[in-house]
Amino acid sequence: MQQRTLIEDPRRQFRSWCLSLARGMQRALTCSVPLLVSSLTFAGAPTPTPVAAPPPGQRLAAQGARDGKVPAWTITAVAPPGWTADCCTYAKAIGVNFVLYQGEWTGEPDRVMVLNVWPRKLPTFTAEWQTDRTHYLKRDPLAKVVAFPLVHPALPCHGLLYQGTDHIDDIVVFCDAGKTGGVRFSWSMTVAADDPLRAQVTTAFQQVVTGSRYVPARRTDATSVAPHVVQPAVHKAGG
Repeated sequence: MQQRTLIEDPRRQFRSWCLSLARGMQRALTCSVPLLVSSLTFAGAPTPTPVAAPPPGQRLAAQGARDGKVPAWTITAVAPPGWTADCCTYAKAIGVNFVLYQGEWTGEPDRVMVLNVWPRKLPTFTAEWQTDRTHYLKRDPLAKVVAFPLVHPALPCHGLLYQGTDHIDDIVVFCDAGKTGGVRFSWSMTVAADDPLRAQVTTAFQQVVTGSRYVPARRTDATSVAPHVVQPAVHKAGG
């Protein structure tokens, strides 16, 4: 896999990939064992070793081993009740850390939350989302891009709402683990402009993003990160 510093490419590939995958599968395949550990492949990094996802409503963890100057890392999040987290079927196929979706997998990218983690390469965090915005507008020059309001309690994050001329919108929130963390990550979700459940799924998306955390590696984890079961998290409705 080629080195990737942006969410833009996998997000666009996701739409066409989902449709082709749906045509070739008779039913959705999901993970069911209450454990999730995955690593994103980038240049020089170890191959992802995805493990099954926990039931909805539990805390998820995506982990990567130390790679050169990039220390071992963990990104945690909480899947909303009623959502399924997948790390080892669909997420693996598109090269992201995990995807969250409701009900059965339909092969459509709508209402699917995507986590992507990559090593920080661009000089500033601002450059990450500005570059992504530039790439999007090259693909859809008449699209509208506005800020997506979101305040993360623990990390510097910046949200963008891409309003495409096809009336399909993409919400993307970039977060920075800091210079010592060595990685940046994004959460993204595609949702139709006229989706009747838009407000509901957008609220769920905001809760997932603001609930996600970067966990620095301990000294004993400097070489690798061992899989571990993550305790269930209590989901508070509306918070």
